[in-house]
Amino acid sequence: MEKSNMHWTLAARAEKMNPSVIREILKVTEKPGIISFAGGLPSPRTFPVAAFREACDKVLREDGHAALQYAASEGYAPLREMVAAMLPWEVDPAQVLITTGSQQGLDLVAKILIDAGSRVLVETPTYLGALQAFTPMEPEVVGVASDDEGVDIADLAGKAAGARFFYVLPNFQNPTGRTMTEARRVALSAAAARLGLPIVEDNPYGDLWFDTPPPLPLAARNPEGCVYMGSFSKILAPGLRLGFLVAPKSLYSKLLQAKQAADLHTPGFNQRMVVETMKNNFLDRHVPTIRALYKSQRDAMLAAMKREMPPGVSWNTPAGGMFLWVRLPEGMNAIDLLPKAVERNVAFVPGWAFYADHADARTLRLSFVTSSVEQINIGIAALAAAIREQLPAGVPELRAA
Repeated sequence: MEKSNMHWTLAARAEKMNPSVIREILKVTEKPGIISFAGGLPSPRTFPVAAFREACDKVLREDGHAALQYAASEGYAPLREMVAAMLPWEVDPAQVLITTGSQQGLDLVAKILIDAGSRVLVETPTYLGALQAFTPMEPEVVGVASDDEGVDIADLAGKAAGARFFYVLPNFQNPTGRTMTEARRVALSAAAARLGLPIVEDNPYGDLWFDTPPPLPLAARNPEGCVYMGSFSKILAPGLRLGFLVAPKSLYSKLLQAKQAADLHTPGFNQRMVVETMKNNFLDRHVPTIRALYKSQRDAMLAAMKREMPPGVSWNTPAGGMFLWVRLPEGMNAIDLLPKAVERNVAFVPGWAFYADHADARTLRLSFVTSSVEQINIGIAALAAAIREQLPAGVPELRAA
């Protein structure tokens, strides 16, 4: 074959795109025998395969031609109505846009709200996928200080001038698993209204509470000041690629136009199948089984951490969701620890990838939902051994633990 002289010139924004750190780490976990706490994947044990099989058959039998045809960009009307009815504030189905996963919602928001150089505020740390969605639009992404109760309101106010929006995950956040308290939500809603700061609220994990539902969403407190995003990936199955956003009418038409340009519409067959599956209050029966499973796995990981980890390692106790957030002893670095952990057949995600700025290299994320209790026990013991091996030489009391 004759050698081509063709030269492809990349757009400047393409140079700013980077591969997902998590996706790259997941390639390592394909090695046989690896126990992976790295991926943010829901447990396949929760996928309602039998219910999907019945729904598929019914949709194809009764509505097959329409299900396989092009469809409205806004989404399948009965699904939009179901979404509106599920939310804990009054929502007009005309404000619901069905997206190809909630990740597409982030992409659409970025396209219509961010110009090159625009300031965008995010929590510290924040969801890596959001940073990836925002980065091609060339914004100035600024991290806002956060603690166990949520965002630091004073720091937010000091950084809000000129910001296009504040992106926040109030419930069982990825990566930290933390939940914003009611008091902090009240304060954030009031501050955002006072500052004229729009909020983009991402809530893929809100249904995965273990003992008590999380407080009311931010969007319920100020619907005109928020874009709200949700997902069916964590309560049904991620392979469906079904999410949604709820937007003020002043933004909706532009989000819809961006959706049309991106993929015309989300697969109509998948939307109809989910509508059929969710009839007769299916989620009221199904989601509690997910909560029970994930709670048992969280408890197993917390017990293993307490039993195995040397002094100086700290972690939180999430009230729902899929993740534990861990901080290593002073002098350690999670990136350096990772290959040592992989040598012991256990993997995690270093925390630095989740920071917009001023990353804490001592942090790491553990997912507890895709491993059995036995794997959790083996994996945490292996991780603890790798940590002991990497402990700084000047901390002998930790090495001896």
